[in-house]
Amino acid sequence: MRVPVWLCWLGAALGAAGRSLPRLRLTYRELLSTNRSVLFVGHRGFLGFRTLYLDEYRDRLFIGGKDVLYSLLLDGASADAKEIYWPPLPGQTEECLWKGKDPGTDCANYVRVLHPYNRTHLLACGTGAFHPICAFIYVGLRGEHTFSLDPTSVETGRGRCPHEPSRPFASMVIGGELYAGLTADFLGRDPGIFRSMGARSALRTEVDQRLLNDPKFVAAHLIPDNNDRDNDKAYFFFTEKVVEADSKEHAIISRVARVCVNDAGGQRVLVNKWSTFNKARLVCSVPGPGGIDTHFDELEDVFLLRTKDGKSPEVYALFSTISHVFQGSAVCVYRMADIREVFNGPFAHRESPHHQWGAYEGRVPYPRPGVCPSKTTNQPRRQYGTTKDFPDEVLHFARAHPLMYKPVYPWHRRPLLVKTDLPYRLRQLVVDRVEAEDGQHDVLFLGTDAGSVLKVVVLQKTSSAMAEEVVLEEMQVFKVPVPITQMEISVKRQMLYVGSSVGVAQVRLHRCETYGKACAECCLARDPYCAWDGTACTRYQPSGKRRSRRQDVHHGNPVHQCLDQNLTVDDFENVEQKVLYGAEDNSTFLECTPRSPQASVQWFVQRPPDEQRDEQVKTDERILQTEQGLLFRKLHRHDAGVYYCKTLEHGFTQTVAKTVLEVITSKQLAHTFPRERGDERPPCPEPWMMPQAPKTWFKDIMHLVSSQNLRRVEEYCTRLWCGSHHHHRKSKLAQTKHALVGMDVGKKKRAAKPHSERARVPRQAAAT
Repeated sequence: MRVPVWLCWLGAALGAAGRSLPRLRLTYRELLSTNRSVLFVGHRGFLGFRTLYLDEYRDRLFIGGKDVLYSLLLDGASADAKEIYWPPLPGQTEECLWKGKDPGTDCANYVRVLHPYNRTHLLACGTGAFHPICAFIYVGLRGEHTFSLDPTSVETGRGRCPHEPSRPFASMVIGGELYAGLTADFLGRDPGIFRSMGARSALRTEVDQRLLNDPKFVAAHLIPDNNDRDNDKAYFFFTEKVVEADSKEHAIISRVARVCVNDAGGQRVLVNKWSTFNKARLVCSVPGPGGIDTHFDELEDVFLLRTKDGKSPEVYALFSTISHVFQGSAVCVYRMADIREVFNGPFAHRESPHHQWGAYEGRVPYPRPGVCPSKTTNQPRRQYGTTKDFPDEVLHFARAHPLMYKPVYPWHRRPLLVKTDLPYRLRQLVVDRVEAEDGQHDVLFLGTDAGSVLKVVVLQKTSSAMAEEVVLEEMQVFKVPVPITQMEISVKRQMLYVGSSVGVAQVRLHRCETYGKACAECCLARDPYCAWDGTACTRYQPSGKRRSRRQDVHHGNPVHQCLDQNLTVDDFENVEQKVLYGAEDNSTFLECTPRSPQASVQWFVQRPPDEQRDEQVKTDERILQTEQGLLFRKLHRHDAGVYYCKTLEHGFTQTVAKTVLEVITSKQLAHTFPRERGDERPPCPEPWMMPQAPKTWFKDIMHLVSSQNLRRVEEYCTRLWCGSHHHHRKSKLAQTKHALVGMDVGKKKRAAKPHSERARVPRQAAAT
């Protein structure tokens, strides 16, 4: 089958972006042992996490889980956490079971809403065993650690909280009113955007698939238009299904919708319904040849990077796609000016579901549908104090034309970041704008469905719209590969709060000393948070002394940044030297794992007697270079020498491992196993006289090397050399089994001795 040209281009364009490796991989244990991460799992050992609210004003973290609420002091230990036990109301659990729901996963009160309500209270809502309930939580003033639920405030949560523990939704509190995008009924067939609580009448969207068709709500944010508070709008980000005129299949696309905060519905039309609802498509695609774009349509998460004025935040959106061609994720950035321009543009219109969409070209009534009644929009002779004053013509038009014709395109009309063919799926996104020596950089933290977080910096090219992504770290935040369901960032404390079903982890945004103790290593990291201060890799401070700071985020070139630092010299004399024994005609493995997966590895050898000449190791079918080191599938006596493992990264070379390989010849092995009296079996033949054994694969060698069972190693040696196991030879086998497993003989500092003297000692020991 011939592959289309655009598919070849797609594989090349997206493959290059998707293959970038993290410079540093940190395991769950490494994060805990270095105090980079702290995990909270609740007082009962099971949290059933669903939501969290980071309150930096009170310096507290509020967590909602299964039948429980927690309040943690950001400066305190998890043992100081206060708990509220909040199970379903009496009878709700039993009714949930009668309706056929799972008692283990459904029939509990999963807390899913946590919002600040006023100066002293939070609003909390839970699923209530498929009977949503809400209550006010007293948290006190700043400086107090008070935490209590008022049982008299418990009321229904329908239209405020989902029935199901895991169904997507989005909500926020504005002026004492709750705005929520969710499915409000037990069966999950009544989606809408709701406004409840407060003194005004409740509002919701009409039950109409033209407005919302099986939506999955992702985020909700208040974004003011200008200084006139009457123009404030609530924005909702979601995906929904659409059916085009030329197709019978449903497609998933992403949307941004908005409503006016001061919307009061209509007087005769759209009574208690939104009268200012508009929606537009969010496009995140990779432009291709011939106008063919590769679309990422599954919206996963949205993060608002706030600006000083609060009116023009940058909207970071995480998308994913699963198709027959490829699987991947992308991050697109949208400017509020572009979003507002689309909402101020033409409305979409089509005569029937069988027609194509087009721009509405007729007369648009005044006031324009979607605008808020305010001083800004009023005209001298047309004053509208509320949406109830809008003419019926306006409300009828708004009901018939909720969709905008033009889509919202990202900045530069392309994704900021593209990741394809990953072993996991990206689910969550937060962004931190970091001040560095060469300007500002946006650092993205991406949560996966495998319990890990990627820390990525995207470097914009000055000459074009193209960008370079640098994956700084991959952190395995949770021990088991569970999906990360929520992330919050504290720029004030330089902390990341990561939630999953296992618990909530507090992770430091950076730990600069992890990169190494040399200027070159700090520079190669390219981390905007870190810089070389002359003695160590430390947190970059914009107000620090400029002459002593070394940082190169754009290029990571230590030759330029660390030229006058002695620590950048490739001083292989300080590298720990190991001695390894290998048997002739056997397999031997030289270990070398570079600190950074981004570095390329080269092997060099110095062979006796010429120790001054470095020779690059040539690999073939007998000598294989792997990610973990150098594998000799069949060792020759001329392979003896001093092997250096060197890494190359951004033009900088350093030695990371040095191994002296000693080869025990076949004759020495024959002397090691002489025939003893009383042994009726023939002695072990010379290796070249033995039948050719099957090839030993790399995984078997590594399994043996890592084994702590010396008996297994002994049996392997006997089976390999003699073809059978002789129990009376144990004492002599013990002298040579270290040769195969690559044990360091005493880990002595042998670098000071001449090579000839170092080589003489083990050979004599092996021959005795």
